[in-house]
Amino acid sequence: MMNKLFKAVLIAIVMFVSVAFAQNEKINIVPKPQSIEYRSGSLSFNETTIIIAETFRAQEAAAKLNNYLQALYGFKLKVVKNRPRRGGLLFEAMEESSPAGAYELRIDSTGIRILGGSQGMFYGLQTFLQMLPSDKQRAVELPHTLISDKPRFRYRGMHLDVARHFMPVEFVKKYIDLMSQYKFNYFHWHLTEDQGWRIEIKKYPRLTEIGSKRSESHLGPYSTVFKGDGVPVEGFYTQEQIKDVVAYAKARYITVIPEIELPGHASAALAAYPQFGCKADYKYEVKKTWGIFKEVFCPTDATFKFLEDVIEETIALFADSPYIHIGGDEVLKDHWTESPFVQELKKRENLKDEHEVQSYFVRRIEKFINSKGKKMIGWDEILEGGLAPNATVMSWRGTRGGIEAAKSKHDVIMTPTDFCYFDYGQGDPAYEPLNIGGYLPLEKVYSFDPVPKELTAEEAKYIIGGQANIWTEYLETPAAVEYMAFPRMLALSEVLWSRQEMRNFADFQKRLNANLPRLDKQNVNYRMPEPGGLQNIVTENEGVTVELIPASGTRVFYTIDGSTPDVRSSIYKTPITFWLQKDEVKTLKTVVVNSVGRKSSIYTATIVRGKVLPAVEPTGKTPGVNYSLYVPSNAYAQDTEPIKGETKSIGLQQFAQRIDPKQTFGVTFEGFLNVPVDGVYEFQIDSTWNRSLSIDGQELIDEAGTKDRAVKSAIVPLKAGWHKILIRYDHGDGDTFLRVRFGQKGQGLREIYGGELVH
Repeated sequence: MMNKLFKAVLIAIVMFVSVAFAQNEKINIVPKPQSIEYRSGSLSFNETTIIIAETFRAQEAAAKLNNYLQALYGFKLKVVKNRPRRGGLLFEAMEESSPAGAYELRIDSTGIRILGGSQGMFYGLQTFLQMLPSDKQRAVELPHTLISDKPRFRYRGMHLDVARHFMPVEFVKKYIDLMSQYKFNYFHWHLTEDQGWRIEIKKYPRLTEIGSKRSESHLGPYSTVFKGDGVPVEGFYTQEQIKDVVAYAKARYITVIPEIELPGHASAALAAYPQFGCKADYKYEVKKTWGIFKEVFCPTDATFKFLEDVIEETIALFADSPYIHIGGDEVLKDHWTESPFVQELKKRENLKDEHEVQSYFVRRIEKFINSKGKKMIGWDEILEGGLAPNATVMSWRGTRGGIEAAKSKHDVIMTPTDFCYFDYGQGDPAYEPLNIGGYLPLEKVYSFDPVPKELTAEEAKYIIGGQANIWTEYLETPAAVEYMAFPRMLALSEVLWSRQEMRNFADFQKRLNANLPRLDKQNVNYRMPEPGGLQNIVTENEGVTVELIPASGTRVFYTIDGSTPDVRSSIYKTPITFWLQKDEVKTLKTVVVNSVGRKSSIYTATIVRGKVLPAVEPTGKTPGVNYSLYVPSNAYAQDTEPIKGETKSIGLQQFAQRIDPKQTFGVTFEGFLNVPVDGVYEFQIDSTWNRSLSIDGQELIDEAGTKDRAVKSAIVPLKAGWHKILIRYDHGDGDTFLRVRFGQKGQGLREIYGGELVH
């Protein structure tokens, strides 16, 4: 009897686990809920299902559900107020939680129930929608489930720069829709910049008449030499359009935060109203290129009156936002240093330097913002010279500024470049769409934790959330913005919503892939997943085999002869074998095509036959790079005497600036390069004259005796750690040019100034 009972219990347990596992395969929610309980059984959901909505908030949620069903499946459900005994989908109100957004989703034999406060009910609906298939079906079998969920952080933000390149209202609304789908609740709208003013201010019409227009933009990748593209850029949002966007976002439980840049990034405003700058005879213009500029607002009473008027009109448009963002970043102080007014202000206000002038400026603006019942947010530069009393800090230059602010009991929103700058590249820049550079893959975004380990539990309470930023210097169209935002936005949504200990990247990838068909239906230009197994390889063998794992629903086409792959290329079916000569380098190029025919960018892997150079032990003093400059005797004045063996954090171009280019000279970089991880690395030397490169005594580039303005590359496998580097550049008379770049193959290269060469 006991054996039979034991067997029955065992069979029941196995059946429950099997059902739970099968249901888990069907439920692929992003961001991952706090708790999911699986039960046996399922419930049919079809066009005969009714919605029960007893309150106004529930009726709003019902309308949103029907709008979605109509758009995706072509039908709407009947909505009633009275609850039947069984069946139906019930929206049920419960008290708001802190942080707002908690909900429960229950699916069992009695029906579907979505419980929450107004915001929680909306988030429960978003979870439910992800449980529905992306293709139309007559009926959907939903597994019996109990989901209990709430957000980890109360601030979950996405930023969009519309000042560098204007984005139409229709796209801004689409961006907000996609944010709400993944439970973001703050939209940071970057409206003013050196390159454009995008918000209508009725008291100062020239801001948009003049400041919203530029004749062209910088063509191609950034360089110090401007080359225009000849394409005019203009556009701004009327106050009615802004009210419309704010209301649209509010209906999706997203608060819109406007950013009005000050005291720097002010060129467009000063082009319209030059009297608010520090130089009376200066020609201000809307900038056509990117970077940081000297044009800043002058801290006169007239300037503050102008800015207060602008902020007052802005506050009226964004009445629901508790915050006004004032920028405060990248303020060059040159015009202040040269201004008699500012120097007199320093004496009058007892300000010891221009950093304190900036603090004076920001504090005065914050006082006005606070007087209107709003809080001020600024980038972490507002810490310089002393933080304004009630300010919230956005920490973008790493986490250090956020740590400092949290320790001072100021609210902090973490948005460090290394994890949250979605204008950074995602793959090999040779094949990715033009972007600002850098390298921020999906997995690194997912690894982000907004709470630094340096903070105590009490200090960590001041980290209210995080945000990703999308700057549009190189993103001219909505499609370009979408490519940079997706799917990284989904990774960040989970970082900010789900508990840290629950996160697992492999599990996230599975759920992400289940969400991609929905993005296809919504016509989102997301970056498609790379095939699994596509990675750089170093081998000492003659042959090596590469096995790829295409993402579900995709096909992979490839080439191994250097040509560009397309749908006419070989389709991947079985592992690919490469045969290599000694020291040979080959490139596997792939393109991914999904079930609806969308084609990816080119994804590559480099295969190298050779030995990985082992790390070495640095010799001499502090590990770093010694820069030596050698010149002919008696050729230069005292201020250009040779620099011998010093460790400097300066770059090659600074050497060139110190030397008369008509004379012969040379530069040697000799020291140790700190390689972060094992991998295949690339060096590039771009110069007008002779150059050579050696790593650990192995000569990789030898172009002695040539005069050839060209890029010379070397690919070398390196172990993590220190490696001895020697770069030699000999210059004859005439113009000089030299650039040295370094980085992991396929992940973008950076100029060697002090970032990769560790001092």
